[in-house]
Amino acid sequence: MYHATLFALYQLCIVIGIAAMPLAIAARQAGFTLPIHRALATVEDAYEATQR
Repeated sequence: MYHATLFALYQLCIVIGIAAMPLAIAARQAGFTLPIHRALATVEDAYEATQR
């Protein structure tokens, strides 16, 4: 159950990251970045930890 939930959360973060790409590009041009990559990295690390 935990593994499946993390997998779903990881996939959801990827979809949100792709959907937010235009906003992230506009934010970067305005001089700041969105922390989407940090959230994705955290969930990815947790998901990979369940693979071991």
